[in-house]
Amino acid sequence: MSPEQFLQQLADEGFGQVATVERAAGELAEHAHPFAAKALILAGEIALEVAGRVTLYQVGQIFHLPADTLHRESYEPVGVRYLVGRK
Repeated sequence: MSPEQFLQQLADEGFGQVATVERAAGELAEHAHPFAAKALILAGEIALEVAGRVTLYQVGQIFHLPADTLHRESYEPVGVRYLVGRK
């Protein structure tokens, strides 16, 4: 999916707040966001751990986290850049 197609999908699904996020290699401890997030990986990769299950997302893949979902994030080994919508 192209970034343009993804932006249209976000708009169609009501994700009004859109940003590009870039993270260096590293990780974030368990936390939650008060918003739902849907993201398209543009470069690198991110591993998300939710309820003990780790899923790796790479370029071209999309992840969705409902609001208030406890999760951990890892951006090893090279970091990540993704386009994300929030609602």
